[in-house]
Amino acid sequence: QVQLVESGGGLVQPGGSLRLSCAASGSANGLNLMGWYRQAPGKQRELVASITSDGKVNSVDSVKGRFTISRDKNTVDLQLSNLKPEDTAVYYCYCNIRRGPWPITIYDYWGQGTQVTVSS
Repeated sequence: QVQLVESGGGLVQPGGSLRLSCAASGSANGLNLMGWYRQAPGKQRELVASITSDGKVNSVDSVKGRFTISRDKNTVDLQLSNLKPEDTAVYYCYCNIRRGPWPITIYDYWGQGTQVTVSS
């Protein structure tokens, strides 16, 4: 079993910054993809940014140039800069674990979410 613990959410004004952190613990052998999703009120959950174990980064167009994802061992951070009201959402840490071989199986894990509110 893997547990994801998130921290760093809060209330900021437009143009401000936050840094979100997520630490994976437990049976974390085989950590593959780590990243951050978000869900705003009345909207579907969307991928914000992800990073592979080899450092390959993917992010949604709306945050490129403002958010930066980084990874170190079993932690993944998201630096949020130049925040906008439309960034307001619950942000969820995500990872998947590759188990195997015999057979190879992928397991998904989610954090409980941390609130980011951007408002004046």
